[in-house]
Amino acid sequence: MSAPDSLAEAKLFLRVEHDAEDGLIQTLIDAARARVEGDVGLTLTSTSPAPLRLAILMLTLRAYERGDREMAIAPVEAWVAPYRVVRL
Repeated sequence: MSAPDSLAEAKLFLRVEHDAEDGLIQTLIDAARARVEGDVGLTLTSTSPAPLRLAILMLTLRAYERGDREMAIAPVEAWVAPYRVVRL
């Protein structure tokens, strides 16, 4: 299975048309994916629910535009919450 969000998708979402920051954007995608996966307790793929894939893109956007290094889950909480795996 492939990654939930590709570099090309993220660049479209971010409206980035150049290749100069591809490495940075990919790093941000990877960090956002790890953040969402850690929060929901699932491994995400390209067939994961759209809200989870959108959460990755939104966290990537916040990190890219605002320098949000913590990638707090709060801004995407409504999209992520229904998919959390309960851990006892």
